[in-house]
Amino acid sequence: MSASSPTDSKTGAVKKPVIYSKPKERVQTELEIKRSRFIAIAAPVANVTECQQFIQSVREEYPDARHHCTAFIAGAPDNTQCYGMSDDGEPSGTAGKPMFNVVSHSGLGQLAVVIVRYFGGIKLGTGGLVKAYSQATQMALDELELIEVRPKYGVRIEADYAFESDIRHWLQQLDADPIECDYDHQVNFQVWLEEPEELLDKMQQVGQGRINSRLMDA
Repeated sequence: MSASSPTDSKTGAVKKPVIYSKPKERVQTELEIKRSRFIAIAAPVANVTECQQFIQSVREEYPDARHHCTAFIAGAPDNTQCYGMSDDGEPSGTAGKPMFNVVSHSGLGQLAVVIVRYFGGIKLGTGGLVKAYSQATQMALDELELIEVRPKYGVRIEADYAFESDIRHWLQQLDADPIECDYDHQVNFQVWLEEPEELLDKMQQVGQGRINSRLMDA
């Protein structure tokens, strides 16, 4: 987990992380239009690797389907590096893009949607496909049970050994978890917490120059 854009480039102030919702578990819905079946499957995915594994599992589950179209945000909603979509053989822009439009406007993160299409023998046209894939995606999202995600900031602390017990006490009070600790010429902590400002202020006030604390790189 990493902090996204932790400070404002102009003020240097800590930016608030984006709080969002994600699916609690996989859901599946089905829509039939002119004999074509659109099976929409939505699931939580923590990262791009999990997303790829989920998409592949759906392909294996429905190997005889003509299309397995996808749209996903495999991270926080503001992380554009985790976006993706695919028409998977449908006319360009008629499946993945309308699916992604629904997903992106939902405000959800860590979400992947695969729509499995079994062709019914009647062509829907580009407008009909866009409508069908949009509707099928929304149907799946409407069935999701959501849980809140509160991203955390990474903080690195380097201090004299005399401060170790006090630092551990402060971290426990602030629910900073997990704690990684290394010992060298100083004690080094790496911690994650939702609100880093109080911890950073505390380190500065009591450290007397012997505690170095900073946000970890995004």
